Amino acid sequence: MEFRPLGCTDIRVSALCLGTMTFGEQNDEADAHAQLDRALDAGINFLDTAEMYPVPPRAETMGRTEEFIGTWLQARGCRDRVVLATKVAGPGSWLPHLRGGHARLDRPNIEAALAGSLKRLRTDYLDLYQLHWPDRETNYFGKLGYSPTDDDQSVPLLETLEVLGDLVRAGKVRAIGVSNETPWGLMRFLALAEREGLPRMVTIQNPYSLLNRSFEVGLAEIAQREHCGLQAYSPLGFGVLSGKYLNGQRPAGARLTLYERFNRYSNPQAERATADYVALAQRHGLDPAHMALAWVTSRPFTTSNIIGATTREQLEHNLASLDLHLSDDLISEIDAIHIAQPNPAP
Repeated sequence: MEFRPLGCTDIRVSALCLGTMTFGEQNDEADAHAQLDRALDAGINFLDTAEMYPVPPRAETMGRTEEFIGTWLQARGCRDRVVLATKVAGPGSWLPHLRGGHARLDRPNIEAALAGSLKRLRTDYLDLYQLHWPDRETNYFGKLGYSPTDDDQSVPLLETLEVLGDLVRAGKVRAIGVSNETPWGLMRFLALAEREGLPRMVTIQNPYSLLNRSFEVGLAEIAQREHCGLQAYSPLGFGVLSGKYLNGQRPAGARLTLYERFNRYSNPQAERATADYVALAQRHGLDPAHMALAWVTSRPFTTSNIIGATTREQLEHNLASLDLHLSDDLISEIDAIHIAQPNPAP
């Protein structure tokens, strides 16, 4: 396993990170513990979760993912071997069960969220605490275009950063990061940190895959120049890039079969691009999922590639992508497909 620095900190994380958003929905506690055991055995030391997980979010299951990780950490006694990351939710009418539907990135909400996460995770500190999405109205979760509002009541970024700074000083959080953030948002956080002597964001967790390379426009330069690397989520586009959903296929038990709402990577242009990427991998004698994952992991601005699985077999399959090195010629062919159909699933 390759290990990479988490920003400018002394924390080093595995090139693959285990995503856990299925724990408590598609995976029961025994499944979750088995995945965590295998990931740790394979050299993965980086675990990513969130207070609102599992997904799809429901009042009945909220927090269960963190609880499963917490019982595993307690049972294995391996907290010192793990870089543990979770996220605080921003505002959203679609989460009425989270703090009474009034989640914001202000002091009361962040402090309450952290206390809940620490309790469920059965730890007294986090290695990385992330803002799950912005408090303000902007383009994230696949929204294109930006429309300013005349009634902006978002929590000021400085207020949010000051709260996070207090948590770092208290020893409850070692490092902080953002998620689903824009170039403007990330640079403002970095500028405020420098001006006010507050902690810097060390990671940005955004979607990135062969079907969505929008991170490369603006954010990639920031990630490299400011040492705020990408934690890439959905590197397989909800499994679409494996090719298993092509031609209308819906395998039993698969995420897109169970949850029709996850259609971000299933539009006609994304399916056409996926067919091209799958055909390219097959011409080179490669597994399409391995090619897609290895490509994300190999990007110079990627700190860690977040893989997720609902079965032990899928986890083993994803781990095997570490053994694949992509040639320059193959990457040029990947780029040709991207030029012909850029970002079909933003």
